[in-house]
Amino acid sequence: MTPSGRGSEEIRVLVADDSAVMRTALSNMLQASPSVRVCGTARDGIETVEKTKLLRPDVVTLDVQMPRMDGIEALKHIMGECPCPVIMVSRMTREGAEVTIEALSAGAFDYLPKEDLQNNGDLQRLQRSLLEKVEAAARSSMGTHRALYSSPPPILALREKSQVVPRIAVIGTSTGGPKALQEVVPKLPEKLPIPVLVVQHMPPGFTGPLAKRLDSISKVNVREARDGDQLEAGTVYIAPAGQHTTVFGSGANAWVALSDQPEESMHKPSVDVTMTSVAEIFGRFALGIILTGMGADGVKGMKAIQDAGGITVGQNEATCAVYGMPRCCADIGVLQRVVPLAEIAEVIRESVHFKG
Repeated sequence: MTPSGRGSEEIRVLVADDSAVMRTALSNMLQASPSVRVCGTARDGIETVEKTKLLRPDVVTLDVQMPRMDGIEALKHIMGECPCPVIMVSRMTREGAEVTIEALSAGAFDYLPKEDLQNNGDLQRLQRSLLEKVEAAARSSMGTHRALYSSPPPILALREKSQVVPRIAVIGTSTGGPKALQEVVPKLPEKLPIPVLVVQHMPPGFTGPLAKRLDSISKVNVREARDGDQLEAGTVYIAPAGQHTTVFGSGANAWVALSDQPEESMHKPSVDVTMTSVAEIFGRFALGIILTGMGADGVKGMKAIQDAGGITVGQNEATCAVYGMPRCCADIGVLQRVVPLAEIAEVIRESVHFKG
């Protein structure tokens, strides 16, 4: 097999970390899968970029803190010179969260907490998580060499467009979400006449830096939602990680509520929990949007919005980093429209009849 290609099943991974112990640990976990082969390792950012060009791996795992060239700079070189899916290995500190958000915004596919690797916790769970991320990355649009944002197809109207003007938009996303949100939120107009709720799967401590970054590049106000916030037009609320975000009140006067319930939910925050709550309060005046992500979170919520008479929109396969959440919604027929990522902001503007 040539360095630039991959077999029908095999996923070739380049492991980059300045620690020999960490390189060995990651390599051992990866190669426990018969479908994964570590095609090389690198000790610093410069070597990582060089080996990415030479070996053409399907996926790169990349440490943030490395000598000669750090992980962020290496990532930017990889994205610019030899694009492939990159999974960042980063610390779960506030500083680490900010760097991870920067990496995801710069094109990283996903991230893995370094503390989990160093603490030798539930290694079986960690290995499963690592392999899931690597396999998803290899199957992603970048991994299969499809153009992620080039020449998006025109908007596809699957059903007659609703004439109801939404009073709120709620967006659900997971893997690939931070990059996708950076394509959507900055395009929203400053005087957007509705509030927007965003549920992005992330660990605690990461949603605050995400909101801060989006706010710095957007016309609308973007902030992490707080318990008791009144929903205001022209503001984007990022659901805080570690809790569920719901709304209460009425469509004209609605507030944010944060809670640990339901405890059994796989994700906190959960797209389903937030969207179902929005459907109950806003009914046919809700606009639900499902973006890139692994899994099926959002299916129940989008169906709740559809059943309430609201508008449902999904990102199309060609522009998804991972066509999981939108696919699940499409498969059960709850999407009224399917559009490329580049058109999501315009769908919101168009739905509220914004003319500015």
